[in-house]
Amino acid sequence: MITELNERAETVLRYIVDTYMDTGEPVGSRTISRHPGLNLSPATIRNVMADLENEGLLCAPHTSAGRMPTQKGLRFYVDGLMEIGDLTQDERQQIEVRCKTAGHSMESLFDQASTMLAGLSSAAGLVVAPKSDKPLRQIQFVQLDPRRVLVVMVLENGLVENRVMETDCDAPAASLAAASNYLNSRVAGRTLAEARRIIALEITSHKAQLDELTATLVQRGIALSPSGSSEGHIIVRGQSRLLADVKAVEDLERARALLTALEEQETMGHLLEATQSADGVQIYIGTENKMFEHSGWSMVISPYKSRENRIVGAIGVIGPTRLNYSRVIPLLDYTAKVMEKILGS
Repeated sequence: MITELNERAETVLRYIVDTYMDTGEPVGSRTISRHPGLNLSPATIRNVMADLENEGLLCAPHTSAGRMPTQKGLRFYVDGLMEIGDLTQDERQQIEVRCKTAGHSMESLFDQASTMLAGLSSAAGLVVAPKSDKPLRQIQFVQLDPRRVLVVMVLENGLVENRVMETDCDAPAASLAAASNYLNSRVAGRTLAEARRIIALEITSHKAQLDELTATLVQRGIALSPSGSSEGHIIVRGQSRLLADVKAVEDLERARALLTALEEQETMGHLLEATQSADGVQIYIGTENKMFEHSGWSMVISPYKSRENRIVGAIGVIGPTRLNYSRVIPLLDYTAKVMEKILGS
């Protein structure tokens, strides 16, 4: 990997990358020569561009006279030439207000965060939501219709998680009340995993004086996790933005493959793995990201931590390789800090 460029080459490369990120189009030497303060002729610029191309930092798509950065060129820019922006006070306030007005529901917080990231970055925003490991305060069963029950779990920190449970037969109000009362006498101060172990033992040993329907409600109610997973789930918003740059059939297929990958549970493990050894925001450009088997997309991701300073989830932005990295980095960094404060309160 090239370690340094002369000042002239750095200036040309920076201008090409900045322009490409704005337009998505190759940049020609004549366009660069009009850049104020550069004072280089188109011929000189063409020579510099040729040198950058020989180094593998630029490429010429098709027969275009212009050049665009390669994945290697984008990495060089991100690591050494990019000037990281900062959020305005209004943007910081907007992030805080949007997250705090999500209420006490964890689902609402994660949904609000991913939607907000998509809007502010003009890309797809994602949140890897953690599995529940905080102590419970109470559980309540609420009838939605005869065979659908809302399971409301209130954590000790006041946050709320909701699950929807399907039942095989009508669940009368008396059975729902009995299930709630039984659980609340045993779950307070315990994590969901701890409560499951204790209740399973009681039911197996017939210590629990419950009729068959109530016992089924109890067991199924505490077995539920978001999206059917005990390891957490992924929330993605702004998927349509991934199609904004699609210009060919192969681009559309890559976008579809990406959206499919984001729906798979294995993907969440890769996302969390990408943050475990990281301290702060990480950038993965194109094929650097092993989560995807294709090129053409970049991911910027930041972990968020529990009160015990343990990484429990991640937030990120996925988009084309011409993502505005200098804007996305402070956006993710600040949002992660706001979420940590809310989740740790």
